[in-house]
Amino acid sequence: MSIDNLKGSLPEYAKDLKLNLGTLARGTELNEQQLWGTFLATAAATRNEAVFSEIADEAKGHLSDEAFEAALGAATIMAMNNVAYRAKEFLGGDYAQVKMGLRMNIIANSGVDRADFELWSLAVSTINGCEACTSAHDNTVRGEGLTKEQVFEAVKIAATMQGVAQAVAIEAAR
Repeated sequence: MSIDNLKGSLPEYAKDLKLNLGTLARGTELNEQQLWGTFLATAAATRNEAVFSEIADEAKGHLSDEAFEAALGAATIMAMNNVAYRAKEFLGGDYAQVKMGLRMNIIANSGVDRADFELWSLAVSTINGCEACTSAHDNTVRGEGLTKEQVFEAVKIAATMQGVAQAVAIEAAR
């Protein structure tokens, strides 16, 4: 199970995704934990079982148990937060000051470097389409010292993983 398996499963119309997967997996903008945590968190965020399975199996060889769990934590907490924060925005001004009231302890106690967890949260938030969360996590990771190139590398991984999940779903339905 691996990125190579995913690349091999992609049809000709998704050749660009195949090329992007290979390039991103060899990227040098992110350290190994940031890279594989981003792949894992975004694979989980695609909600595609085949994509998640392939990435998770390979990520286990690159991440500590703590980082593996934290990446999954980023995917799940952002699934909740992205819905709640988008809803506050949709509902408008009357809701801006309403207390969120949801537990989010993992954000402060993820078990990994804060910048890494926040980067994974940013990448998941891009898949989930939450502008407020994407921007907030960008501010945090930039404050933690990550560059815009590192941030956008995570965004490119998220975008590619979403495209791969789409292609895999299309092929499964054919």
